Amino acid sequence: MSTTLERPTEAQARGFTREAVEALSRAKGEPAWVLEARLRSWETYEATPMPTARDEEWRRTSIRALKLDQVTPFGAGAMPQSSLGALPNDVRAGLSEEGRAGLLVQHNSGMVFRALSDEVAGQGVIFTGLDEAVREHPELVKKYFMAEAVAPEHDKFSALHGAFWSGGTFLYVPRGVAIETPFQTRVFADADAPAIFAHTLIVVEDNAQAVLIDEFISPTAESGQGFSSGAVELYSGPNAHLRYFNVQDWGRHFWHFNTQRLIADRDSTTNSLTILLGSKLTKTNVESSLRGEGATSEMLGIYFGDGTQHFDQHTIQDHVKPNTTSDLLFKGALRDRARQVFSGMIKVEPGAQKTNAYQANRNLLLSDKARVDSMPKLEIGANDVRCTHGATMGQVEPEYLFYLRSRGLTREEAERMIVEGFLDEIVQRIPLEEVRDRLSDAIQAKMGLPPRNKEDSAV
Repeated sequence: MSTTLERPTEAQARGFTREAVEALSRAKGEPAWVLEARLRSWETYEATPMPTARDEEWRRTSIRALKLDQVTPFGAGAMPQSSLGALPNDVRAGLSEEGRAGLLVQHNSGMVFRALSDEVAGQGVIFTGLDEAVREHPELVKKYFMAEAVAPEHDKFSALHGAFWSGGTFLYVPRGVAIETPFQTRVFADADAPAIFAHTLIVVEDNAQAVLIDEFISPTAESGQGFSSGAVELYSGPNAHLRYFNVQDWGRHFWHFNTQRLIADRDSTTNSLTILLGSKLTKTNVESSLRGEGATSEMLGIYFGDGTQHFDQHTIQDHVKPNTTSDLLFKGALRDRARQVFSGMIKVEPGAQKTNAYQANRNLLLSDKARVDSMPKLEIGANDVRCTHGATMGQVEPEYLFYLRSRGLTREEAERMIVEGFLDEIVQRIPLEEVRDRLSDAIQAKMGLPPRNKEDSAV
C-alpha cells in the first residue's frame, strides 16, 4: 500500500512549523508514539541554533542562501503503485528484479513499487518502506528508530529530520540468515520545491548477512530550491556482515544534508560506500561506532564535483572497545570551481587497546580553480594502538594527458580515463553493474561527453 499524503493547506505549503508536524502525522495515520517522537524532535530543532561560520564544522560551508521557508515540508504525492515496467523511464532506468533479493522504488514521499523474493521473505527478512514498517512492525521499528545511531540531538538537521521524516527503507535480517544477493532501493524526486526526508534503517542480527544499495536521484529543476535531510542508521549484530552503498545524484537545485551512523557489535564486519555526484551543496556525516570487541568497519567514499558544486564530508571512526579495526578511504575528482571539504576523525576511547585505524583522503584536481580542504585528525585515549592518517591532492600530470592525446583522444576523453582509473579501486567493489554504469555515465556527463549506454542513463 502506498502512502498518499493529504494536500497541505496554504499555511503548510511552505516552511516548517509544529502544526505541519502534526498534520504530517495525521495524514499518515500514525500511532501516538510516532507523533510524540516527532514533536520531541521538533522541540530539539527549535532549541538548537542554526549553524554558522563560527562553528568549527561549518567554517568552510555556508548555508546562508538556504531558504527553508521556500520548500514544501510534505504533500508531494506519489504516482500510484504499479508494475516496474509501467513506471516512467527516468524512474526505472537501470532497475530490475533480476539479481535482487528485493527492490523498492519511491516517488517523492510514497512507495510506487515493492518486490521481495518468496525465498527471502520465507526466512523472516523484512524489506519494506519505513512508513509501512511503522504500521506492520511497530515494536521492531520503535526499538531502533532514531534511538541510538542517529538521535535528534546529533545536530539541527537531524532534529528536523526526526520531526518530518517521510518514506525511506526498513531492512531487517534475523539471526543466522545470510542473504548474499543485493537489496536495492531508489528514491526519485520531481516535486515542486520538494523537501525529502527519506530514512534508511538497517538491522542485521547475529551471524546474519545483507547487502543494500540505496539510491537518491532527481532531475535538475530550472528554478526553485530542493531540500533533502536524510538519515541512515546501520546496526550490525555480533558476527554479522553488512555491506551498504549510498548513491546521491540529486539535481543541482538540491541542498542535501545527511547523517549515516553505524553501531557495530562484536566481531561484526561492515563495509560502506558513499557516492556523491549531484546536488548544489552536500553536507554529510559518515560515522562508525565500534562498540563490540573485534568489530571491523570499512568506510569508502567517491565524489566528483563540477561547476560550483560544494561537498562537505565529516567522518568519525570511533573505537570504543579493544581489538577493533577501521579503514577509511575517500577519493574524488573536482573540476571547474567545485569544492571539497573533508574533516576526518579517528577517535580511540580510553581502554580501546589494540586498535587498528587507517584514514586517507585523496583528491584529483582537474582545474586550477577547484579547491580542496582536507583535515584528517586523531584523538587517542589508549597507548597500545596503530593509527595512521593522511591526505593528498594534486592535478593531472601534463605528461599523462599528452600521452593519451597523442593516441587520438580528446582532452575530455583523456581526463575521463584518468578519473576512472583513479577511482577504479573503489568502483570495482560495487556489486551491481547497473550502479557502476550509472557512475560511469555521471563521469562522462561531467566531462561533457555523451553516456556510453543511453538506455541505462537514469536522468
